[in-house]
Amino acid sequence: MGTTVFERRIPQPSVIEHALGGTSHSTFWIDDLPEALKPSRPKLGGTVVADLVVVGGGYTGLWTALLAKERNPDAHIVLVEAKRVGWAASGRNGGFCEASLTHGDENGKARWPKEMDVLHRLGMENLDAIEASEAKFGMDFHFERTGQLAPAVEEHQVEWLRDWADEAASNGEAEDIVFLDEAAVQASVNSPTYLAGVWEKRTNGMLHPARLAAELARVVEERGVEIFEHSPVRRLETPGSTGAVSVVTDGGRVDAKHAVLATNVFPSLLKRNRLMTVPVYDYVLMTEPLSAEQLASIGWNDRQGIGDMANQFHYYRLSKDNRILFGGYDAIYNYGRKVRESYENRPESWQRLGSHFFTTFPQLEGLRFSHQWAGAIDTSTQFTAFFGTARDHRVAYAAGFTGLGVGSTRFAAETMLDLLERRENERTTLEMVRKRPLPFPPEPAAAIGINATRWSLDRADHNRGKRNVLLKTLDALGLGFDS
Repeated sequence: MGTTVFERRIPQPSVIEHALGGTSHSTFWIDDLPEALKPSRPKLGGTVVADLVVVGGGYTGLWTALLAKERNPDAHIVLVEAKRVGWAASGRNGGFCEASLTHGDENGKARWPKEMDVLHRLGMENLDAIEASEAKFGMDFHFERTGQLAPAVEEHQVEWLRDWADEAASNGEAEDIVFLDEAAVQASVNSPTYLAGVWEKRTNGMLHPARLAAELARVVEERGVEIFEHSPVRRLETPGSTGAVSVVTDGGRVDAKHAVLATNVFPSLLKRNRLMTVPVYDYVLMTEPLSAEQLASIGWNDRQGIGDMANQFHYYRLSKDNRILFGGYDAIYNYGRKVRESYENRPESWQRLGSHFFTTFPQLEGLRFSHQWAGAIDTSTQFTAFFGTARDHRVAYAAGFTGLGVGSTRFAAETMLDLLERRENERTTLEMVRKRPLPFPPEPAAAIGINATRWSLDRADHNRGKRNVLLKTLDALGLGFDS
C-alpha cells in the first residue's frame, strides 16, 4: 500500500505545537457575530395557536419560516428551537454554499441519472436565489460567488479531473468548469501538493454561516414570525379528530394546522425516521488573519472554496478578514448514534488537521490557529436529504443533508411547503423526493458497517483510489457513509 502526500511531507512537531498553542475551543463564526444579531428570545410558555409551527432554528427551519411568509404573509408562524438559533450545524459549518442538491454530480448520477438535468437546473436556481436574498431581504451574510477548486494531490486523481473537464466541455460547460494543469493550479493557489485542478466557477458561493442563520432569524421576526428559544420539543401530538398538530415542550405547546420538522441530526420526533440518519463528527481549525505577505505567498486571488479529491477529503476557504478555515479528513462515528458535546473534543483530529495544513501551505509556518471546533453532521445512506410527510399530511420533514446542506436547506424548505400544500410540481415529483433511502441498521451492526466502510475508504486513498469489494458492493446497493 502507498502513502499519501500528507504522510510523505510531515511538518516538524514544533510547527504544530506552536500553531495550536492557545487555540480557543469555540466556533469562530458564532464568536464573530455582532451583538445586534444575538438577541435574547423567550422560552415557549402556555399554549400558542398558529397556522404553521416549525421545529428547529437552523437553516432548514428558518428558510421554511421565511418562504412560508413569502407565500402567505398573513400566516401566523411559530418557530421553536431547543437552544439558540443557529447554534449547531448551521452556525459552525465551513460556509460552502453549493448548487448541488445531490451531494455532488457523481452521487446524483449514480442514484437519479434520469433526473440530473432537472436537479442541476433546480440547484443552480436555488443557489441564485440564495445569492439574491441578500439584496432582496436586506441581509448581509458575506456571500461571495467564488466557485470551488478541486485540486489533485495524488497522481491518479489527475486523470479523474481530466475526465471531469472533458465531460463538462462535451456538455457545453467549458467556460464554467476549467481544467488547470500543475503550473496553472499552483499559479492560482500556491501549494506544492497540487498536481492539477478543476475550477467550477459558478456552482459554489462562500458565506458566513452564523450570520446567515442570524440574518434569516432577524428577517422572519420582522415579518411577524414568533421564535421561541431554549424550548426543546418533547413530543408531537396529532389528535385524530381535530385535523391539527401540536408540538409540546416542558413549558408550553403550539397548536397548528401544520408542522415542519427541521431537526436534522437530532433524534426525530417521528419514530419512522429514527434510523434514517447517523451523526458524524467533523473537525475544523481556523487561523488568525493572514498578513498581506502571508496572503501573497499563497496567491488565492480568486478566493475559491477548495476541496481535494480524496475519500477522506479536506475543505478550506478564506474568510472575509482573510483567515483560513481548514477542516475535514476525519469523519468520526461514535457507537450508539448519540449527539454529545463530549464528542466535540478530539485533540488528535486537530493535531492531524494542523499537520495537513502545513503540508498544504508550508510557507505559512509560524501562523497560529485562533479557533478549533467540531460538530455533528446528519448523514443518510444516500448522502443527501430525504423528504416526506406524516400524520395525514399535517407534518412535513427533511433530514440527512450530509456535507452539502448549506444551500440545499432552502430547496428543502420549498419542497416541504409544497408537500404540505399537496402541490405536484418539479420538486415534489422528483424520485429523490418521493422515495426514501434505506435506513442505517441498529447497533451494533451500524458501528461495524460504518467503521468497516471508513477503513475501506482510507485503504482506497492509499491504493490509487481503487475501491475494495465492500465499497463496490455498497455502491451497487446505493448505500454508503460520508460527511
